Amino acid sequence: MYTNMISLKQIQYACSLAEHKHFGKAAQHSHVTTAALSTAIAEMEKQLGFALFERDNKKVLITKLGHQVIAKYENILLEVKDIYDLRKTLEKPLSGHLSLGIIPTIAPYLLPLILPTIIKQYPNLALEIFEEQSHVLVEKVKKGEIDTAILALPYPLGGLLSLSFLGEKFFLILPKSHVLAKQKSIDSSSIPLNKLLLLKDGHCLKEHALAACHLAENDSINAEATSLATLVQLVDNDMGMTLVPEIAIEQLVRNHPNLAAIPLKEKGPHRSLAFILRPNYPHLDNLQLLKQIVLQSLRV
Repeated sequence: MYTNMISLKQIQYACSLAEHKHFGKAAQHSHVTTAALSTAIAEMEKQLGFALFERDNKKVLITKLGHQVIAKYENILLEVKDIYDLRKTLEKPLSGHLSLGIIPTIAPYLLPLILPTIIKQYPNLALEIFEEQSHVLVEKVKKGEIDTAILALPYPLGGLLSLSFLGEKFFLILPKSHVLAKQKSIDSSSIPLNKLLLLKDGHCLKEHALAACHLAENDSINAEATSLATLVQLVDNDMGMTLVPEIAIEQLVRNHPNLAAIPLKEKGPHRSLAFILRPNYPHLDNLQLLKQIVLQSLRV
């Protein structure tokens, strides 16, 4: 039996110091004085019998054992958060606070479809939206910084679960004046690679598009745009052609009467949209309800 138990406050201070690597910033984030935070961590290290941090006047480093302990501490804080969040299961569905991440190649096209329904039917829900790339959202969900996120799969989730709700195909967007625009569908081998425009590296849509067309990373060119809207503008000015997921077709192409959208012949779906969540997330019922809202909105 341990007589001197490490407190949750000490664990929170240690995680804050590990994140900020600066006593002053960690103390400010934790709403305590630097002296109080330093004393609490020193006492914790004394209880543990080894140092978690190396200090000098300029920086804070995490020791080898410290990395292992901090990882366990982060899991403890996450479990405690989930315990407190259990009280939300007593509330009405989709009420209280819910933080939702969503990637840029989905957000502008899905949110206008689902937000009006959510706001109208669930006025007690305080929905917080974060738009970020996939790798950022995966880490935020893992750490419990957000409840869930909508990603395009396949994507490495590192132990997170997924709740898929839509399979999509890709469409080739090109000027109607192009000879390929007359086809009802197109084989990827017919796409001129020297004209193919894709998003810059770091966007999972680029990887999905390449995979759908059975292309390697070095087969594409002009991959410097950061949004689908920019790519479509380039195509509209006869600078090439691009690949766009089905959910974005209506919004992206409707204001460009000179463009055509041709589905790929390659067997789909080419990507799947899904909610991602932690295995022990206590509000799966809310996500199931959100999934139903999304499906109903997409059928409209």
